[in-house]
Amino acid sequence: MKRRDFIKTGAAATAAAGATITAAPAIAQSKTELTVVSTWPRDFPGLGVSAQRLVERIAELSEGSIVTKYFAAGERVGAFDSFDEVASGNAQAYIAADYYWKGKHPAWAYFTAVPMGLTTTEWTAWINFMDGQELWDEVADGFGLKCLPCGSTGCQMGGWFNKEIETADDLKGLKMRIPGLGGDVMAKLGASPISVPGGQIYENLVSGAIDATEWVGPYNDYFMKFYEAAKYYYYPGMHEAGSSLSFGMNKEFWTGLSKHQQEIIRTACQEEHSHQYHETVANNGLYLNKMVNENGVELREFSEEIYDSFGEAAAEVFEETRDHSALAAKVHDSFDAARSELGGWMKLAAISYSVQRNRILDI
Repeated sequence: MKRRDFIKTGAAATAAAGATITAAPAIAQSKTELTVVSTWPRDFPGLGVSAQRLVERIAELSEGSIVTKYFAAGERVGAFDSFDEVASGNAQAYIAADYYWKGKHPAWAYFTAVPMGLTTTEWTAWINFMDGQELWDEVADGFGLKCLPCGSTGCQMGGWFNKEIETADDLKGLKMRIPGLGGDVMAKLGASPISVPGGQIYENLVSGAIDATEWVGPYNDYFMKFYEAAKYYYYPGMHEAGSSLSFGMNKEFWTGLSKHQQEIIRTACQEEHSHQYHETVANNGLYLNKMVNENGVELREFSEEIYDSFGEAAAEVFEETRDHSALAAKVHDSFDAARSELGGWMKLAAISYSVQRNRILDI
């Protein structure tokens, strides 16, 4: 090799090496830290595992550009302190059920579940293809947040009771753990709704501090061992037909992300929204059978008379919610229109089919 060619080659290599050396700090500086707090216990089957899986998935998809830290309920802040932790900017995101924040604004409830509400399929259609996400953005923006769907537990059970509920009068005086607008419905019927974080429900039920509780469904409820404290397991839940979860981010954090990072988070949330729902559906039947056959749980169906009472109370709660503010009315009216349109179609399609299929197969 001629000396001048060697010099050119060496200079080029040196320049390349220099570029590599200077690029490394630039990459390190571009890393984004994402601290996530949750309302669920660590490693809790279903909800807790889903939250941890989502946070890990965001880090994986980002290939190192987003460095995640996850804190389960109580590890950094209490479960119900997650909202303020993120709104203040102390953490960047929470994973929770947004109806926990209805005390801050009742419209939050519609972005988890409300009485006589939308199924998971219907709710997801409202959010993604109607104006649900835009309204969610409007509510969240008032608190400096940006929220995305990140999970769903489907149609929930009506709850665990320490006595049979034969008429609506049997609900009077009952101390029941039930959040959201569903709790307001129970209050209309004479019960006393109590808000208790998931990790504290069992001890309250065992001690008698509460007489009844709703949680999720057989897959999640089995591991909570509610069957040790309450014998009667009622269905279907009027309060949460398609409970969906929220990945709520500090708005300033969200807008500071690159478009690529935003799409990573959006994609991971969409993936987990589907994953958790189908995982729950796949496991509910298995764990219901275990509780009935191995733990002596007695299944009970709410009567039509009780359900009519639920419907009447829900109508009152919705009117009161609409009266709260123009934004609450706007959210409810959109939800109500979607419920009529989507519910009408589902009645003709999936619901009618399931009824006929189950009749023929005697399911």
